[in-house]
Amino acid sequence: MIDGSLVVVGLGGNAISLSDQEGNVDQQFANSRLTARALADLVEAGHQLVITHGNGPQIGNFLLRNEAAADVIYPLPMEVAVAHVQGGMGYMIAQTLMNELAKHGNTSVVTTFVTNILVDIDDPSFKQPTKPVGRILPKDLVDRQIDEEGWIVTEVTPGMYRRVVPSPYPRRIMEIESIRRAVDAGELVICCGGGGIPIVHDPKKGLHGMAAVIDKDLASALLAKQLDADAMMMLTNVDHVSINYGQPDERAIDHMTVRQAKQWLDEGQFPAGSMGPKIEGAVNFIEASKKPDASVMIAPLHQAADAVAGRIGTRITKS
Repeated sequence: MIDGSLVVVGLGGNAISLSDQEGNVDQQFANSRLTARALADLVEAGHQLVITHGNGPQIGNFLLRNEAAADVIYPLPMEVAVAHVQGGMGYMIAQTLMNELAKHGNTSVVTTFVTNILVDIDDPSFKQPTKPVGRILPKDLVDRQIDEEGWIVTEVTPGMYRRVVPSPYPRRIMEIESIRRAVDAGELVICCGGGGIPIVHDPKKGLHGMAAVIDKDLASALLAKQLDADAMMMLTNVDHVSINYGQPDERAIDHMTVRQAKQWLDEGQFPAGSMGPKIEGAVNFIEASKKPDASVMIAPLHQAADAVAGRIGTRITKS
């Protein structure tokens, strides 16, 4: 990437909460500070960032808080929970990034948008929910939630269940014009947190939220396309994308073309529950971009600068 590139940076779940942690606020701030250092390196290298992030652990904890307090105070619906988590995580990422930039004499303000994303009211996922959320529960507890809240659940191990919700395809970022104005003004922006708040347009009710989860990588790709970004970075917890993952002939891929990415997707190399949405999002963005050198990098979070330099990660290009 050349200096001055507009880069949509998608932060994976490990950016704020690690799998071996409780995920309390102090831990989230500590992880946010480490993430801010990686992002500040990109800013110091001359790139303008638009930051997105996942929210899986945070939504899980929010829903657990709903359950624990159900006998004391009314629970919040899932779409409202997504809005709350967007605001909280955006606050932490923005504050720690501003503090990190200030160490380098950069007084930029980071702006967080609580972002709504329009999805199709007849998206097939609303009839066949598959996205797991929240904690794993025994049958007696999920039966209560099925009766009282209308949950749809799946059995993950014998006698243990987990809620599943729809994962509709993102169609339109409602705040895109405001986001674009901020980007055009040179601001650093955080938006589309957790894939955005899924909303539909009902001819009778107008706009309203849905209990669903939009894939953050597909939302980030839509954002990058609509902002005409130069590049995307998906920062996660792997050094490279691999084919034949977990098999004796596993092979790390340093570079792949869109054509190769689509072929490997069709072969089932990238499962829907892990690397699949990242590769699909990369293909969506690059194919839609009018820029011949548009690219996507999938790389470890805390080595973002090394990924830009080509020392680690997987780069996806048009050819």
